[in-house]
Amino acid sequence: MRTSVSVRFESIVRGLGGVSVAALALGLAMPAAAQTDPAAGEPAADASAQGDAPPAEEIVVTGFRQSLEAALNVKRESVSAVDAIVAEDIAKFPDQNLAESLQRIPGISIQRDGGEGRAITVRGLGSQFTRVRVNGLETITTSNDGAASNRDRAFDFNVFASELFSSIVVHKTAEASLDEGSLGAVVDLNTGNPLAGKEGFTFVGSAQASYNDLSETWGPRFAGLIGWKSADGTLGASISAAYQKSNTLELGNNSVRWAQARFDSVNGTPCWTSANSGGTYVPSAACNEAALSFHPRIPRYGEIAHHRERLGLTGSVQWSPSDATKISIDGLYSKFKADRREKWGEVLLRSNERSINVVDPVYDDNNNMIAATLNDAWVRTEHFLKKSETEFYQIGATWDQDLGEDFRFTLLGGYSKSNAKVPIETTIVFDDRDAQGYRYDYSDMMHPTLTFGTSVTDPASFQLAEIRDRPSDVVNQFRTAQLRTEWDAAEGLTVKAGAVWRRYDYDITAFTRDTAVCGNGGLDRVLGTITCSPSSAFGPSAVYGFPVTSALSELFTLRRAGAPEGTTTEWLVPNLDAAAAFTGLYDRPATPDAGNNRGVREETAGGYLQFDAKGEFGSVGYAFNAGMRYVRTDQTSYAITNVAPVERDYEDWLPAMNLAIYPTEDIIIRGAIAKVMTRPSLGNLTPGGSADGFNYRITRGNPYLEPFRATNYDVAVEWYFAPQSALSVAWFKKDVASFPVAISEEGSFTETGLSPSVLSPSSPAALNPALQSQRIWTISTTGNGTGATLEGIEIALQAPFRFLPGFLSNFGGIVNATFVDSSAVYTQQGPVTTPGGSFPTVTREDTLYGLSKEQFNATLYYEDSRFSARASVSYRGPFNDQGSATGNIFEGYEAITNVDASLRYKLTDWVELSVEGTNLTDAYRERWVDVDTRRNYENNHYGRTFLVGARFKM
Repeated sequence: MRTSVSVRFESIVRGLGGVSVAALALGLAMPAAAQTDPAAGEPAADASAQGDAPPAEEIVVTGFRQSLEAALNVKRESVSAVDAIVAEDIAKFPDQNLAESLQRIPGISIQRDGGEGRAITVRGLGSQFTRVRVNGLETITTSNDGAASNRDRAFDFNVFASELFSSIVVHKTAEASLDEGSLGAVVDLNTGNPLAGKEGFTFVGSAQASYNDLSETWGPRFAGLIGWKSADGTLGASISAAYQKSNTLELGNNSVRWAQARFDSVNGTPCWTSANSGGTYVPSAACNEAALSFHPRIPRYGEIAHHRERLGLTGSVQWSPSDATKISIDGLYSKFKADRREKWGEVLLRSNERSINVVDPVYDDNNNMIAATLNDAWVRTEHFLKKSETEFYQIGATWDQDLGEDFRFTLLGGYSKSNAKVPIETTIVFDDRDAQGYRYDYSDMMHPTLTFGTSVTDPASFQLAEIRDRPSDVVNQFRTAQLRTEWDAAEGLTVKAGAVWRRYDYDITAFTRDTAVCGNGGLDRVLGTITCSPSSAFGPSAVYGFPVTSALSELFTLRRAGAPEGTTTEWLVPNLDAAAAFTGLYDRPATPDAGNNRGVREETAGGYLQFDAKGEFGSVGYAFNAGMRYVRTDQTSYAITNVAPVERDYEDWLPAMNLAIYPTEDIIIRGAIAKVMTRPSLGNLTPGGSADGFNYRITRGNPYLEPFRATNYDVAVEWYFAPQSALSVAWFKKDVASFPVAISEEGSFTETGLSPSVLSPSSPAALNPALQSQRIWTISTTGNGTGATLEGIEIALQAPFRFLPGFLSNFGGIVNATFVDSSAVYTQQGPVTTPGGSFPTVTREDTLYGLSKEQFNATLYYEDSRFSARASVSYRGPFNDQGSATGNIFEGYEAITNVDASLRYKLTDWVELSVEGTNLTDAYRERWVDVDTRRNYENNHYGRTFLVGARFKM
């Protein structure tokens, strides 16, 4: 098929969709679409913005090359800095979800969870700084796929299958007409556009089977679309669906951070005046060295099984009775179910060091006790199950109307809701609290040797000691109404004005069924409660729990976790169903988790005025937009630990300007400057506070936090040196004027005035109330900091290898690299300097959280009329993820490289076969604590995933 570049640009860039979601994904040819761009929700940039550039030459563009060209034209025709992916890109990369599709764009890196992409970082700024719009409406989706649920502004892209969307557009610079709330980028996700399709019915579909070599399981993946357009081109409708089911494993080790503490004895030298508990600390060289060194808090190996099921539906109806009018109604529904099951064999040093005897400790140059034998150790095995479900839906309507030749408006409105439920989050624990001869060895920091000295396969060794269940619910809702107008005031001058109203509601409800089992206790199975009495129904062996039997346990075997020889690889874990039934866990009344019942309502209202101009200065073409955006935010924060909600308001004036200069037909020089803002993190806005009775930490919210505010600068040069080819270099800088920072102090729990009801019932602080007044707690809150800076360079190159002879000319490549540096000042807890002392406050200047200084993406592709192949490499450098605790300065991740590939063969014009693979090198994710010493936090891998299938169209 021969199609001109200009026609494809009008078909894909202006329509950004083709017939609908999967039609472009399967490479259907689409006629020219309506003259609006749903990515921006307003008319697309006119091709004449580049001055008097001649029409593009007629070239052959098909399949993957066609989508690359369309995306390149989106970038070229925009005045501001924009990158895009159209459906052929998304569907023909072996991407499991939208996050993995987005990582192909320069400046974007992703955070993976359970082997799948989940959140994105844009130009070094984390996911909370990125705003996401679906069909022009801002929204948030949150998932619970990880061990920690998303309870912030970050958008979880793993909720959606990539097949549901026809295009992704990333706005890297601000415009007055673009929704506020981003320091990093605004990402537009766009579904169907049925009026851009061919007349009559269209059907496209795909079917694949995926296989993970670590879990050794298969899963289905389907996508399909039905579209229709009337013969007169005035009415169109489409429905699409995508479904995926998968089972993957995550295998490796975890230390749950490192800490300092005083032990009972070291190499036979008593460290206290009485053994095991009580008494006074007796300083000595051996005891002091052990107390001041860092040891793993919960060294363990284990398995995490991920079962995911993803269903998505889109629907679109469009009516255009005339060239001047178009009305669109778009709907999107997604359900993402994820079960996470963990099985661990570990030793609980955390908070139990006082009773543990250390033998033959080994220390390294970073003050780590990297190896030791432990007696009277708390050997623990646990079985964790988290069932979660995110249900998202959105309905939106758009009315595009031309009033004469010079004036037009767009009226947009809609509602979206994301409900992330966790009906079950259960942990059941077996303990052996006086185990002998346990040995750990972290000489190889990421592959420790962990050896149990006593039997961990005999039920008689254990007692059922703790049961927990923590159901929760996170709901995000958006209501939006927006008016945008445009007036062509003169030749080359357009005036844009608009108004917006938005209400955002964020609500968390959370409960606990936690308890620690009493020694010599009884069990009331009817009420599901555990009671203590002097007598024991279980005999004298029930010291701190219920004796474990074979009926309450199951044997777990560790495999392929990278464990060195000598590591124990078999142990008993609780049979979760049997233990839950035995203890009556799910019949126990759920108690509100006081620190995690909270919410925020934000109502925003504002408007903008923007001037767009284009023309020539001598022989040099130019285009620019400049304007002002105003927004007022009314915020209400509440929590059940506070007497009354806290109300406040603030306003922002946000000027923005973008300039594009065209010194030649093929070169564009861009510049941009803007004031931008991101509203504070939701978790930090909570009145009252929450408490961690395991790690003795109190977190207080601050509902009076100021937003993140910054001035962004961008300069770029782009050279479009051949068809489907471009070389671009962009420099960017962000001066962040206000940057909330963590503030820590020390004191007792009692001094805070918080109710003990905020403590987990199974935590040491709840079980032993003396710890609430006698123990030193870390009390953390967030305050308005002094700001931060970020500066970087993006380099991107893409081109087909048309200059090569013969079949080699069918090859092509895409390469991009981003180099970023930043500086922010943080307050952290430093290591204690005297045994049993307090953590000193340490001020450190380092990079922003989530920022990798280097990231690279490269794709080599081949495509002819029948066969296509692609290989892609993605590299993300190491980064600090967040502040840490227990004396560690920050925690983060090491560099990671992912390799993906795909092969496709077109049997006929309507059937194509495919074989794809992701994570082909089975890369490990290495997580560390303490930026200076890089102590092991976790080291896990997820295996390779292969997909085989077919795509077809009718």
